[in-house]
Amino acid sequence: MTQNPSAFARHSRRPKALQHGAVLGTALIFLLLLSILALTASSGSTLQLRMAGNLRNAEQAQLSANTALRGAEWRLWSNAQKIGRPLICIDGGLSAHGCIQYNASSGAYASTGVVTQFKTSHDWVAGTGIEHLGADGGVDYTADSLETAQLAENPRYIIEDMGLVRALGAGAQLESGSTGPTAGGPGMVNIHAYRITARATGGSANSIRVLQSTFDAQPNN
Repeated sequence: MTQNPSAFARHSRRPKALQHGAVLGTALIFLLLLSILALTASSGSTLQLRMAGNLRNAEQAQLSANTALRGAEWRLWSNAQKIGRPLICIDGGLSAHGCIQYNASSGAYASTGVVTQFKTSHDWVAGTGIEHLGADGGVDYTADSLETAQLAENPRYIIEDMGLVRALGAGAQLESGSTGPTAGGPGMVNIHAYRITARATGGSANSIRVLQSTFDAQPNN
């Protein structure tokens, strides 16, 4: 029986072609799986990077607000040492010193008032209060030169004069429990309680912290 060489050759090549196709299909499946794993790992890394960045911004905002609080406290303390340079606080609004006399019935304490907005706004409040620029007033925390320590905004603070601190039994307002002489009397030292509110951002303006402290000091000397 005579065999056709060309037909035999065609039949002998088919199994090898099928094997090559199976190898290619398997390789494509593994390549797809590796791509999915790589995308998953990349998404997880990006998420962790964002979380770390958000935490860093929050810590920056916290530290910046603390810096502004301490700066305001230093200002109150040092102001009491300067004769003839009183801290000016006014009723109904913030003075040029960033200070207001506490009065819950004034418009500044209404829901849209300047004090309420400074304390509660979710957005940055520009132009309100005093911009804290370091102890000597010469530090711009938003400068590019600070690189990793750069803030989106310089921290700001306001001061509320809560009134005289009185000795125990000398008055209904802000009694200190002291057994000393009543503050505010003739020849006595006037000691006021001040509430300081500081607002600060981190490296991103979306990270905002608002902190408060109270501080007793002389309003004038």
